[in-house]
Amino acid sequence: MTDVLPALAPSPPAESPRAPQEESELFAEDDEYADYDEYGDYEDYDESEYDEEYDDYDEEPGRPRKKKGKRALGWIAAIAVIALLAGGAWYGFNKFFGYEDFDGAGTDDVVFQVDDGDTTSAIGAKLASAGVVASTKAFVKAGEGNPKLARVQHGFYVMKSHMSGASAVDRITDAAARVGQLEIRPYTQFDDITQPDGKVTPGVYSLMAKASCAQLNGKSTCVSADDLRKAVDAADLKQLGVPDWAIEPANKADRKDRRLEGLIAPGVYDVKPGSTAQEILTQLVRSSAEAIQNAGLTPQSAGPEMTPYQTLIIASIIEREAVKADFGKLSRVIYNRLKINMRLQMDSTVNYVLDRPTLLTDEGERAKSGAYNTYKNTGLPPTPIAVASVDAIKAAVKPPDGDWVYFVKCEKNGLSCFAVTNDEHNRNRDLARQRGVI
Repeated sequence: MTDVLPALAPSPPAESPRAPQEESELFAEDDEYADYDEYGDYEDYDESEYDEEYDDYDEEPGRPRKKKGKRALGWIAAIAVIALLAGGAWYGFNKFFGYEDFDGAGTDDVVFQVDDGDTTSAIGAKLASAGVVASTKAFVKAGEGNPKLARVQHGFYVMKSHMSGASAVDRITDAAARVGQLEIRPYTQFDDITQPDGKVTPGVYSLMAKASCAQLNGKSTCVSADDLRKAVDAADLKQLGVPDWAIEPANKADRKDRRLEGLIAPGVYDVKPGSTAQEILTQLVRSSAEAIQNAGLTPQSAGPEMTPYQTLIIASIIEREAVKADFGKLSRVIYNRLKINMRLQMDSTVNYVLDRPTLLTDEGERAKSGAYNTYKNTGLPPTPIAVASVDAIKAAVKPPDGDWVYFVKCEKNGLSCFAVTNDEHNRNRDLARQRGVI
Protein backbone atom coordinates (compact mmCIF):
# COMPACT_ATOMS: atom_id res chain seq x y z
CA MET A 1 0.00 0.00 0.00
CA THR A 2 1.11 3.46 -0.72
CA ASP A 3 1.33 5.86 2.25
CA VAL A 4 -0.56 9.07 1.74
CA LEU A 5 0.51 12.27 3.49
CA PRO A 6 -2.43 14.12 5.04
CA ALA A 7 -3.09 17.55 3.66
CA LEU A 8 -1.68 20.35 5.83
CA ALA A 9 -4.21 22.86 7.05
CA PRO A 10 -3.98 26.09 5.12
CA SER A 11 -2.16 28.92 6.91
CA PRO A 12 -4.48 31.50 8.45
CA PRO A 13 -4.84 34.61 6.34
CA ALA A 14 -2.49 37.46 7.26
CA GLU A 15 -4.09 40.14 9.41
CA SER A 16 -3.68 43.84 9.01
CA PRO A 17 -1.69 45.51 11.79
CA ARG A 18 -3.66 46.14 15.04
CA ALA A 19 -3.71 49.11 17.23
CA PRO A 20 -1.53 48.58 20.33
CA GLN A 21 -3.35 47.06 23.29
CA GLU A 22 -2.99 48.05 26.89
CA GLU A 23 -0.95 45.00 27.89
CA SER A 24 2.66 45.43 28.95
CA GLU A 25 5.03 46.13 26.07
CA LEU A 26 7.02 43.05 27.01
CA PHE A 27 4.03 40.87 26.16
CA ALA A 28 3.11 42.79 22.94
CA GLU A 29 6.45 42.50 21.14
CA ASP A 30 6.02 38.89 19.74
CA ASP A 31 2.97 39.16 17.43
CA GLU A 32 3.24 35.50 16.37
CA TYR A 33 2.32 34.32 19.87
CA ALA A 34 -0.30 36.98 20.31
CA ASP A 35 -2.14 35.64 17.20
CA TYR A 36 -2.45 32.15 18.66
CA ASP A 37 -4.19 33.49 21.74
CA GLU A 38 -7.16 34.55 19.61
CA TYR A 39 -8.07 31.22 17.99
CA GLY A 40 -10.14 28.64 19.82
CA ASP A 41 -9.13 25.96 17.25
CA TYR A 42 -5.91 25.38 19.13
CA GLU A 43 -7.38 24.99 22.57
CA ASP A 44 -7.67 21.17 22.23
CA TYR A 45 -4.48 20.79 20.27
CA ASP A 46 -2.20 18.03 21.62
CA GLU A 47 1.27 18.55 20.28
CA SER A 48 2.54 15.21 21.59
CA GLU A 49 0.04 13.30 19.41
CA TYR A 50 1.09 15.13 16.35
CA ASP A 51 4.73 14.48 17.04
CA GLU A 52 4.22 10.73 17.57
CA GLU A 53 2.12 10.30 14.42
CA TYR A 54 4.34 12.13 12.03
CA ASP A 55 7.85 11.74 13.44
CA ASP A 56 8.72 9.21 10.65
CA TYR A 57 7.90 11.56 7.82
CA ASP A 58 10.31 13.96 6.26
CA GLU A 59 9.36 17.61 6.19
CA GLU A 60 7.81 18.80 2.96
CA PRO A 61 10.47 20.52 0.86
CA GLY A 62 10.22 24.28 0.94
CA ARG A 63 7.94 24.33 4.02
CA PRO A 64 10.16 24.10 7.13
CA ARG A 65 8.43 23.29 10.41
CA LYS A 66 8.71 26.07 12.96
CA LYS A 67 6.52 24.87 15.80
CA LYS A 68 9.36 23.52 17.98
CA GLY A 69 11.40 26.70 17.44
CA LYS A 70 8.44 28.82 18.41
CA ARG A 71 7.94 26.79 21.53
CA ALA A 72 11.57 27.34 22.56
CA LEU A 73 11.28 31.06 21.91
CA GLY A 74 8.15 31.14 24.04
CA TRP A 75 9.96 29.63 27.00
CA ILE A 76 12.84 32.09 26.62
CA ALA A 77 10.41 35.01 26.46
CA ALA A 78 8.53 33.75 29.52
CA ILE A 79 11.76 33.38 31.51
CA ALA A 80 12.84 36.87 30.45
CA VAL A 81 9.50 38.31 31.53
CA ILE A 82 9.69 36.55 34.89
CA ALA A 83 13.23 37.86 35.41
CA LEU A 84 12.17 41.38 34.56
CA LEU A 85 9.16 41.19 36.84
CA ALA A 86 11.33 39.87 39.66
CA GLY A 87 13.83 42.67 39.13
CA GLY A 88 11.05 45.23 39.12
CA ALA A 89 9.61 43.79 42.31
CA TRP A 90 13.02 43.95 43.99
CA TYR A 91 13.49 47.56 42.83
CA GLY A 92 10.03 48.45 44.09
CA PHE A 93 10.68 46.77 47.43
CA ASN A 94 13.92 48.73 47.88
CA LYS A 95 12.27 51.92 46.71
CA PHE A 96 9.43 51.72 49.21
CA PHE A 97 10.89 49.67 52.05
CA GLY A 98 14.68 49.85 51.73
CA TYR A 99 16.96 52.86 52.20
CA GLU A 100 20.54 53.96 51.84
CA ASP A 101 22.70 54.41 54.92
CA PHE A 102 26.28 55.44 55.67
CA ASP A 103 28.57 53.54 58.00
CA GLY A 104 30.23 54.98 61.08
CA ALA A 105 30.15 58.22 63.04
CA GLY A 106 30.95 60.58 60.14
CA THR A 107 33.85 62.74 59.07
CA ASP A 108 33.82 66.57 58.90
CA ASP A 109 31.88 68.88 61.26
CA VAL A 110 28.64 70.30 59.87
CA VAL A 111 26.51 73.05 61.48
CA PHE A 112 22.90 71.93 61.23
CA GLN A 113 19.77 73.92 62.13
CA VAL A 114 16.50 72.53 63.48
CA ASP A 115 13.60 74.91 62.98
CA ASP A 116 10.69 75.33 65.35
CA GLY A 117 8.02 72.73 64.56
CA ASP A 118 10.27 70.36 62.58
CA THR A 119 9.10 66.74 62.70
CA THR A 120 11.45 63.76 62.78
CA SER A 121 10.89 63.26 59.06
CA ALA A 122 11.57 66.94 58.36
CA ILE A 123 14.81 66.78 60.35
CA GLY A 124 15.80 63.59 58.49
CA ALA A 125 15.14 65.21 55.12
CA LYS A 126 17.25 68.23 56.04
CA LEU A 127 20.06 66.01 57.31
CA ALA A 128 20.00 64.05 54.04
CA SER A 129 20.05 67.28 52.02
CA ALA A 130 23.04 68.51 54.03
CA GLY A 131 24.96 65.27 53.44
CA VAL A 132 24.87 64.30 57.10
CA VAL A 133 22.93 61.06 56.49
CA ALA A 134 22.47 59.05 53.31
CA SER A 135 18.67 59.15 53.34
CA THR A 136 15.71 60.37 55.33
CA LYS A 137 14.69 56.79 56.13
CA ALA A 138 18.11 55.99 57.58
CA PHE A 139 17.51 58.66 60.23
CA VAL A 140 13.81 57.99 60.78
CA LYS A 141 14.26 54.20 61.11
CA ALA A 142 17.17 54.63 63.53
CA GLY A 143 15.09 56.97 65.67
CA GLU A 144 12.00 54.78 65.98
CA GLY A 145 11.09 54.29 69.61
CA ASN A 146 13.63 56.86 70.85
CA PRO A 147 11.75 59.34 73.10
CA LYS A 148 14.71 61.75 73.14
CA LEU A 149 14.26 62.47 69.44
CA ALA A 150 10.81 63.97 70.03
CA ARG A 151 12.37 66.40 72.53
CA VAL A 152 14.95 67.86 70.15
CA GLN A 153 14.46 71.64 70.21
CA HIS A 154 14.99 74.25 67.55
CA GLY A 155 18.53 75.56 67.30
CA PHE A 156 21.96 74.79 65.89
CA TYR A 157 23.73 71.43 66.24
CA VAL A 158 27.24 70.35 65.31
CA MET A 159 26.86 67.13 63.32
CA LYS A 160 29.21 65.17 61.06
CA SER A 161 29.03 64.54 57.34
CA HIS A 162 28.34 60.96 56.18
CA MET A 163 26.98 59.66 59.48
CA SER A 164 25.00 56.46 59.82
CA GLY A 165 21.37 57.00 60.76
CA ALA A 166 21.99 55.57 64.23
CA SER A 167 25.03 57.82 64.81
CA ALA A 168 23.07 60.88 63.71
CA VAL A 169 20.25 60.09 66.15
CA ASP A 170 22.71 59.55 69.01
CA ARG A 171 24.48 62.82 68.30
CA ILE A 172 21.50 65.13 67.80
CA THR A 173 19.92 63.88 71.04
CA ASP A 174 23.14 64.57 72.97
CA ALA A 175 22.95 67.92 74.77
CA ALA A 176 26.61 68.56 73.94
CA ALA A 177 25.79 68.72 70.22
CA ARG A 178 23.63 71.82 70.57
CA VAL A 179 25.49 75.10 70.17
CA GLY A 180 24.66 78.78 69.85
CA GLN A 181 22.01 78.88 72.55
CA LEU A 182 21.64 82.37 74.01
CA GLU A 183 19.29 83.06 76.90
CA ILE A 184 18.77 86.66 77.96
CA ARG A 185 16.74 87.18 81.09
CA PRO A 186 14.97 90.29 82.38
CA TYR A 187 17.09 92.48 84.67
CA THR A 188 20.27 91.78 82.67
CA GLN A 189 22.36 94.72 81.49
CA PHE A 190 25.00 94.82 78.74
CA ASP A 191 27.97 94.97 81.11
CA ASP A 192 28.77 92.26 83.66
CA ILE A 193 27.57 92.78 87.24
CA THR A 194 29.69 92.01 90.29
CA GLN A 195 27.66 90.62 93.20
CA PRO A 196 28.44 91.43 96.87
CA ASP A 197 30.16 88.04 97.26
CA GLY A 198 32.44 88.82 94.31
CA LYS A 199 30.65 86.50 91.90
CA VAL A 200 30.27 87.96 88.41
CA THR A 201 26.89 87.81 86.68
CA PRO A 202 27.48 87.92 82.91
CA GLY A 203 25.91 90.75 80.97
CA VAL A 204 24.54 90.72 77.41
CA TYR A 205 28.01 91.16 75.86
CA SER A 206 29.41 88.14 77.70
CA LEU A 207 26.34 86.03 77.00
CA MET A 208 26.53 86.76 73.27
CA ALA A 209 30.24 85.96 73.23
CA LYS A 210 29.68 82.60 74.92
CA ALA A 211 26.83 81.69 72.57
CA SER A 212 29.02 82.34 69.52
CA CYS A 213 31.49 79.64 70.53
CA ALA A 214 31.84 76.22 68.93
CA GLN A 215 34.62 74.00 67.64
CA LEU A 216 34.32 73.23 63.93
CA ASN A 217 36.97 70.92 62.53
CA GLY A 218 39.38 72.00 65.24
CA LYS A 219 38.81 75.74 64.85
CA SER A 220 37.02 78.04 67.33
CA THR A 221 34.15 80.24 66.14
CA CYS A 222 34.17 82.47 69.27
CA VAL A 223 33.50 86.19 68.96
CA SER A 224 34.83 88.03 72.01
CA ALA A 225 32.86 90.45 74.19
CA ASP A 226 35.33 93.17 73.18
CA ASP A 227 34.63 92.51 69.49
CA LEU A 228 30.90 92.84 70.16
CA ARG A 229 31.42 96.03 72.14
CA LYS A 230 33.45 97.55 69.31
CA ALA A 231 30.78 96.54 66.81
CA VAL A 232 28.09 98.37 68.82
CA ASP A 233 30.36 101.38 69.17
CA ALA A 234 30.83 101.62 65.39
CA ALA A 235 27.40 100.46 64.25
CA ASP A 236 24.76 102.32 62.31
CA LEU A 237 21.74 101.68 64.54
CA LYS A 238 19.31 101.75 61.64
CA GLN A 239 21.25 99.06 59.80
CA LEU A 240 21.21 96.92 62.94
CA GLY A 241 17.41 97.09 62.94
CA VAL A 242 16.82 99.47 65.85
CA PRO A 243 13.24 100.86 65.66
CA ASP A 244 13.06 104.35 64.17
CA TRP A 245 11.63 105.79 67.40
CA ALA A 246 14.71 104.65 69.35
CA ILE A 247 17.55 105.70 67.03
CA GLU A 248 17.86 109.38 67.91
CA PRO A 249 17.59 109.06 71.73
CA ALA A 250 19.78 105.95 71.82
CA ASN A 251 22.53 107.85 70.02
CA LYS A 252 22.59 110.30 72.95
CA ALA A 253 23.93 107.65 75.34
CA ASP A 254 26.94 108.73 77.38
CA ARG A 255 28.91 105.90 75.76
CA LYS A 256 28.36 104.50 72.28
CA ASP A 257 28.65 100.92 73.49
CA ARG A 258 25.58 101.57 75.70
CA ARG A 259 23.34 102.56 72.80
CA LEU A 260 21.64 99.15 72.62
CA GLU A 261 20.88 98.97 76.35
CA GLY A 262 17.26 97.99 76.84
CA LEU A 263 16.74 97.30 73.12
CA ILE A 264 17.43 93.57 73.47
CA ALA A 265 14.31 91.72 74.59
CA PRO A 266 14.42 88.81 77.03
CA GLY A 267 14.16 85.37 75.48
CA VAL A 268 16.05 82.43 74.01
CA TYR A 269 17.94 83.06 70.77
CA ASP A 270 19.84 80.78 68.40
CA VAL A 271 23.24 82.12 67.35
CA LYS A 272 24.84 80.40 64.39
CA PRO A 273 28.47 79.48 65.07
CA GLY A 274 30.75 81.30 62.68
CA SER A 275 28.61 84.46 62.61
CA THR A 276 30.37 87.82 62.80
CA ALA A 277 29.77 90.32 65.61
CA GLN A 278 27.69 92.42 63.22
CA GLU A 279 25.53 89.43 62.22
CA ILE A 280 24.92 88.42 65.84
CA LEU A 281 23.89 91.93 66.85
CA THR A 282 21.64 92.39 63.83
CA GLN A 283 19.81 89.13 64.52
CA LEU A 284 19.22 90.01 68.19
CA VAL A 285 18.17 93.61 67.60
CA ARG A 286 15.68 92.78 64.84
CA SER A 287 14.13 89.92 66.79
CA SER A 288 13.96 92.14 69.88
CA ALA A 289 12.30 95.01 68.03
CA GLU A 290 9.45 92.68 67.09
CA ALA A 291 9.22 91.31 70.65
CA ILE A 292 9.11 94.79 72.19
CA GLN A 293 6.35 95.79 69.80
CA ASN A 294 4.42 92.61 70.65
CA ALA A 295 4.74 93.53 74.33
CA GLY A 296 2.63 96.59 73.57
CA LEU A 297 5.22 99.34 73.13
CA THR A 298 4.83 101.22 69.84
CA PRO A 299 4.75 104.87 68.69
CA GLN A 300 0.97 104.63 69.00
CA SER A 301 1.07 102.97 72.43
CA ALA A 302 3.46 104.48 74.97
CA GLY A 303 3.26 105.61 78.57
CA PRO A 304 1.22 108.70 79.54
CA GLU A 305 2.86 111.76 77.95
CA MET A 306 5.96 109.69 77.19
CA THR A 307 7.74 108.67 74.00
CA PRO A 308 8.24 104.93 73.37
CA TYR A 309 11.92 105.24 74.29
CA GLN A 310 11.15 107.06 77.56
CA THR A 311 8.60 104.36 78.35
CA LEU A 312 11.29 101.72 77.79
CA ILE A 313 13.59 103.56 80.22
CA ILE A 314 10.84 103.56 82.84
CA ALA A 315 10.22 99.84 82.25
CA SER A 316 13.91 99.08 82.81
CA ILE A 317 13.90 100.95 86.14
CA ILE A 318 10.78 99.07 87.21
CA GLU A 319 12.52 95.79 86.35
CA ARG A 320 15.56 96.61 88.49
CA GLU A 321 13.73 98.15 91.46
CA ALA A 322 10.72 95.93 92.11
CA VAL A 323 9.36 92.41 92.12
CA LYS A 324 6.61 91.58 89.63
CA ALA A 325 3.77 92.05 92.12
CA ASP A 326 4.84 95.68 92.66
CA PHE A 327 5.48 96.63 89.01
CA GLY A 328 2.27 98.60 88.64
CA LYS A 329 2.61 100.62 91.85
CA LEU A 330 6.26 101.44 91.20
CA SER A 331 5.37 102.58 87.70
CA ARG A 332 2.88 105.02 89.22
CA VAL A 333 5.51 106.27 91.70
CA ILE A 334 7.88 107.09 88.82
CA TYR A 335 5.17 108.92 86.85
CA ASN A 336 4.07 110.86 89.93
CA ARG A 337 7.63 111.97 90.71
CA LEU A 338 8.25 113.05 87.13
CA LYS A 339 4.97 114.98 87.13
CA ILE A 340 5.98 117.08 90.16
CA ASN A 341 9.57 117.40 88.91
CA MET A 342 10.87 115.40 91.86
CA ARG A 343 14.17 113.55 91.49
CA LEU A 344 13.61 109.84 90.94
CA GLN A 345 16.28 108.94 93.53
CA MET A 346 16.66 105.38 92.31
CA ASP A 347 19.62 103.37 93.59
CA SER A 348 19.40 101.18 90.50
CA THR A 349 20.44 104.03 88.21
CA VAL A 350 23.44 104.90 90.39
CA ASN A 351 24.53 101.26 90.54
CA TYR A 352 24.13 100.89 86.77
CA VAL A 353 27.37 102.73 86.04
CA LEU A 354 29.04 100.92 88.95
CA ASP A 355 28.11 97.53 87.43
CA ARG A 356 26.47 96.41 90.65
CA PRO A 357 23.07 94.89 91.41
CA THR A 358 20.25 96.98 92.86
CA LEU A 359 21.39 97.64 96.43
CA LEU A 360 21.25 100.61 98.70
CA THR A 361 23.86 103.24 97.88
CA ASP A 362 25.86 105.37 100.32
CA GLU A 363 26.10 109.15 100.45
CA GLY A 364 29.41 109.24 98.61
CA GLU A 365 28.05 107.24 95.66
CA ARG A 366 24.90 109.35 95.52
CA ALA A 367 26.99 112.51 95.48
CA LYS A 368 28.94 111.55 92.37
CA SER A 369 28.04 113.36 89.22
CA GLY A 370 26.95 111.50 86.13
CA ALA A 371 24.10 111.21 83.68
CA TYR A 372 22.68 108.16 85.48
CA ASN A 373 22.68 109.65 88.99
CA THR A 374 18.98 110.27 89.60
CA TYR A 375 19.75 111.59 93.10
CA LYS A 376 21.46 114.61 91.54
CA ASN A 377 19.55 114.91 88.26
CA THR A 378 15.87 115.35 87.59
CA GLY A 379 14.13 113.41 84.88
CA LEU A 380 15.03 110.06 83.37
CA PRO A 381 18.54 108.70 82.72
CA PRO A 382 19.66 108.87 79.06
CA THR A 383 19.10 105.15 78.28
CA PRO A 384 17.40 102.12 79.78
CA ILE A 385 19.47 100.43 82.47
CA ALA A 386 18.51 96.78 81.88
CA VAL A 387 16.52 94.30 79.86
CA ALA A 388 12.84 94.88 80.62
CA SER A 389 10.31 92.06 80.77
CA VAL A 390 6.93 92.09 79.07
CA ASP A 391 5.27 92.71 82.45
CA ALA A 392 7.52 95.69 83.19
CA ILE A 393 6.78 97.18 79.76
CA LYS A 394 3.03 96.76 80.26
CA ALA A 395 3.27 98.43 83.67
CA ALA A 396 5.18 101.35 82.13
CA VAL A 397 2.66 101.74 79.31
CA LYS A 398 -0.39 101.62 81.60
CA PRO A 399 0.40 102.53 85.22
CA PRO A 400 -2.49 102.05 87.66
CA ASP A 401 -4.15 105.01 89.33
CA GLY A 402 -2.66 106.06 92.66
CA ASP A 403 -1.07 108.90 94.63
CA TRP A 404 2.01 107.03 95.82
CA VAL A 405 5.25 108.98 95.73
CA TYR A 406 7.44 106.92 98.10
CA PHE A 407 8.35 103.27 98.39
CA VAL A 408 10.81 101.10 100.29
CA LYS A 409 11.44 97.36 100.34
CA CYS A 410 9.85 96.25 103.60
CA GLU A 411 9.57 92.48 103.26
CA LYS A 412 12.26 89.86 102.77
CA ASN A 413 10.46 88.44 99.74
CA GLY A 414 11.19 91.73 97.94
CA LEU A 415 7.79 93.38 98.28
CA SER A 416 7.75 97.12 98.96
CA CYS A 417 5.64 99.37 101.13
CA PHE A 418 4.23 102.42 99.32
CA ALA A 419 3.35 105.78 100.79
CA VAL A 420 1.78 109.08 99.79
CA THR A 421 3.40 111.28 102.48
CA ASN A 422 6.95 111.46 103.76
CA ASP A 423 5.81 110.70 107.33
CA GLU A 424 4.14 107.50 106.17
CA HIS A 425 7.28 106.65 104.22
CA ASN A 426 9.47 107.07 107.32
CA ARG A 427 7.21 104.66 109.23
CA ASN A 428 7.64 102.12 106.41
CA ARG A 429 11.40 102.52 106.60
CA ASP A 430 11.35 101.83 110.35
CA LEU A 431 9.29 98.72 109.67
CA ALA A 432 11.83 97.55 107.06
CA ARG A 433 14.67 97.99 109.56
CA GLN A 434 12.78 96.02 112.21
CA ARG A 435 12.34 93.18 109.74
CA GLY A 436 16.02 93.25 108.81
CA VAL A 437 15.33 94.13 105.18
CA ILE A 438 17.44 97.32 105.17
